[in-house]
Amino acid sequence: MTQTFPGAAPRRGVLSIDEGTTGTRAGVVLDSGAAHEVFYRSIKVGHPDDLSVEQDPMEIWTATVEVARRAVGRAREEGIAITAVALSTQRATAMLWDRVSGRPLLPAVVWQDRRYATELTAYEAEWDAALLARQGRPVGARAPFLWAARQIASHPEVAAAHREGRLLFGTVDTWLIWRLTGGAVHATTPTNAASTGGYLLKRHAWDEEWISHLGFPLDLLPELRSDDAGFGTTDPAALGISVPLAASMGDQHAALVALGGLAAGQGMCVYGTGAFVDAATGTTPALPRPDISGVLAQPGRRQGDTSHYSLEAYTSTAGSALRWLCDDLGLFASPKELGEEAGRVPTRPGRTPRFVPALAGVRTPVWHPEATASLTGLTLATTRADLARAVLDGIAHSVCDLIDGVADTMGTPFTRLRVGGGVSGSDPLMQIQADLTGLPLERVSDSATASLRGTAYLAGVAQGLWSSLEEVVEAQPHGRIFEPAITGAERAAQRSAWRDVLIAHLDDPALLPLKDPAPKPHTPH
Repeated sequence: MTQTFPGAAPRRGVLSIDEGTTGTRAGVVLDSGAAHEVFYRSIKVGHPDDLSVEQDPMEIWTATVEVARRAVGRAREEGIAITAVALSTQRATAMLWDRVSGRPLLPAVVWQDRRYATELTAYEAEWDAALLARQGRPVGARAPFLWAARQIASHPEVAAAHREGRLLFGTVDTWLIWRLTGGAVHATTPTNAASTGGYLLKRHAWDEEWISHLGFPLDLLPELRSDDAGFGTTDPAALGISVPLAASMGDQHAALVALGGLAAGQGMCVYGTGAFVDAATGTTPALPRPDISGVLAQPGRRQGDTSHYSLEAYTSTAGSALRWLCDDLGLFASPKELGEEAGRVPTRPGRTPRFVPALAGVRTPVWHPEATASLTGLTLATTRADLARAVLDGIAHSVCDLIDGVADTMGTPFTRLRVGGGVSGSDPLMQIQADLTGLPLERVSDSATASLRGTAYLAGVAQGLWSSLEEVVEAQPHGRIFEPAITGAERAAQRSAWRDVLIAHLDDPALLPLKDPAPKPHTPH
């Protein structure tokens, strides 16, 4: 039932929890679609060795409870009726816990973990083609199921829990759903399951053949439910309220909903530490192409019994490059100063400094995880402003590679691209990005709460708070639009020059067919 408070005004909302990799947010998303006050608590990420990345599941839980209770308290003070709870989470971070004690048996293995990356390459020749066709992604570099199988084999306490029927496995969403419902529900959703590398896109089912091949016991798989299927009611002992837990989504999928990626061709780019480009592709999946690396097919959302698919591409270097140049090297006082310097330099033909921001490898347009960054084309005439411009150009070209890769995989251009994230606050970068994509870019006004709002919108539609996702998404304020300011020929020349830089830097013949691209027609905003 709806949780109301004495003296409540006629305001309603969804308590939304956004559990990310480095912190957890919670706030009530009002019936206007806007996020009310949002509360935040950081969480630690551990690196036991060069390849391992871990977190404490109990810290994730206590952080969630803390920020959610603060949001509930603020709603009570202001007379806001909480109709439901919604959850968005980091994806593919997995854990094992005891269903009797409720305690985790090991640290969680985070989605960035690469301890099995080398071992997994041995499966690529036999499995990549099959997995791309049925899951929309290759073997990849992470394997939560392989990790869990190894823990059962090597830890007597975990093996005993499995033998005795006490062992539970799940990603962060599964863990939090189980805790929030007082242990009543052990489930996950397509937007989280897909990132584990075990979800059959067209069948809405686990890929039991592949999961079994990794040695994972199938009896430990969580129940698969649609993202808005409902997950019981919240345990009053957890948050102090008993309302439906109405929706659960992976964080990037939730952000795509909030930023308007509902119909085929509508997309988003979120600039943070790295940059994600996602696009809705409709109710039929657009599968990856063998000649385009790093573009993955996935469920954008499963609403009711209908799957709405999406494509995603990612680069790990956006804000991390700015932080490295400013904080680590001290070349600029702040990203803001770097942007101001870059804004003083117009686009120049001929030899200019070039920055390839491959600080953590390259995924798209070709797969080079071992690639490093480079800064070339320096002369005695190179200025500090030239360096700043080269950095923004390099980030924008890398993101443009993602945008082009997603569009080419879709087989159609973007119809709309909305951008957000902290790095999108740079006006010079956004103008460069619009120029290179040939697309108008709309910078949304509240991208920081996109994941929080997107899953709340899905829950609110399921609960009758809004009639449709389109209704609430289109009611949100529009942001600033950056229009392309260069010609198609200039754009083609700049993109071709970038390809030349990549070819020289990566020494990869796979890039050669992509040289000298013709200007691509893009559907107007």
